[in-house]
Amino acid sequence: MPSPYKTIIEPHRIKVVEPIRLTTLDERQALLRAAGHNLFGLRADDVIIDLLTDSGTSAMSAEQWAGVMRADEAYAGSRSWFRFEAAVKDIFGHRHVIPTHQGRAAERILFSSAVKKGQVVPSNTHFDTTRANIEFTGAEALDLVIPEGRVPSSRHPFKGDMDIGRLETVLQDREVPLVMLTVTNNSGGGQPVSLANIRAVSKLCRERGVAFYLDACRFAENAFLIKQREPGQGDRPVSDIAREMLRLADGCTMSAKKDGLANTGGFIAANDDALAERMRNLLILTEGFPTYGGLAGRDLEAIALGLYEALDEDYLTYRIRSVAYLGEKIAAAGVPIVEPPGGHAVYIDAKALLPQIPASQYPGQALACELYVAGGIRSCEIGSVMLGDGAPMELVRLALPRRVYTQSHVDYVVEVVADVCSRRAQLRGMRIVEQPSVLRHFTARFAPLTA
Repeated sequence: MPSPYKTIIEPHRIKVVEPIRLTTLDERQALLRAAGHNLFGLRADDVIIDLLTDSGTSAMSAEQWAGVMRADEAYAGSRSWFRFEAAVKDIFGHRHVIPTHQGRAAERILFSSAVKKGQVVPSNTHFDTTRANIEFTGAEALDLVIPEGRVPSSRHPFKGDMDIGRLETVLQDREVPLVMLTVTNNSGGGQPVSLANIRAVSKLCRERGVAFYLDACRFAENAFLIKQREPGQGDRPVSDIAREMLRLADGCTMSAKKDGLANTGGFIAANDDALAERMRNLLILTEGFPTYGGLAGRDLEAIALGLYEALDEDYLTYRIRSVAYLGEKIAAAGVPIVEPPGGHAVYIDAKALLPQIPASQYPGQALACELYVAGGIRSCEIGSVMLGDGAPMELVRLALPRRVYTQSHVDYVVEVVADVCSRRAQLRGMRIVEQPSVLRHFTARFAPLTA
């Protein structure tokens, strides 16, 4: 029965605590310089509030830890594998389940097995590793999000939707081995995809004989936002919405480090028998036997339980409201964000906040560094550093780990962001000192520009 009170509380108690080292301003300035002004280079012990990613950073439940202890570590055919396989088939509904050590391994195996040089893989917006794995095959990763999805201030409820008209044109004119739809749309501000849009993409792909896959790592959050925002869906259980969503696709890649509520792991789900055989053969070569795929039995157990826990509506109510609360509070302080807040993160519009810093001087990176110096908050740039020249937006992502931080932690983040916003005219851009040839945001080194 829903609570009659307005306050939404965490639907869990804290059983184990981990201390946070409260660094000083001078310490953080020195630590950031030593890391080449790249927040990925910081030691986690030197971060007060870590919002770099929601991937693999969840707090596991007592049931998951009990599953860890029950795990069967047999090399082939362990009990833990069969529990994992049964959970994925029950929720996702596909014939074949192929475990991997994390989501990008699932992407590599899928695209290496299904995509060839010269082809094009459309999506609403490909995330960084997805794009890199597609481009590694010699194919083109093409983004077809609706126009509203590139306007941070737009309050369209489903800014992750794919542009169906543009997709139809691409399917007519180009060689497309599969279509990928990311739910929720991480690179586009964590925005959900509507059930109507998923149905439309599925229908079009089936008419054209093209495979349709989901990047399903935040499937539960997307399903909950459908329940909240899409007309006609409000009375349906989230689990039913999720099952329909997932069964509209021919398969998916999944990072279980998000809505699997686990610290590592992922999988591919598929209905194509021949493709599944090719993927399993590649899995054996690089990941492991098909009943563990690079994971320990304890990880398989944690994921099997976590997939169900992620669909719990009390948990999702708290989770989505926590993100919305952070977004509302910093927006009220004058900080431009991607509206409306999505499922797992609040995205600050660095381009609007720092108009004095051009894209070539990486306003998102400058803002992320200042948030760390000011308050020890680690965030992630999603703009010209991550996506290269011509990035559609300059964003800084504040990704909330699941079941980790309390209300006072979020209020502290609000206070730090508001303080930095009040001094935004003083911020200057960055230049790249050194960088790798691919996925540069992980290891590039920066230097601040002087006035």
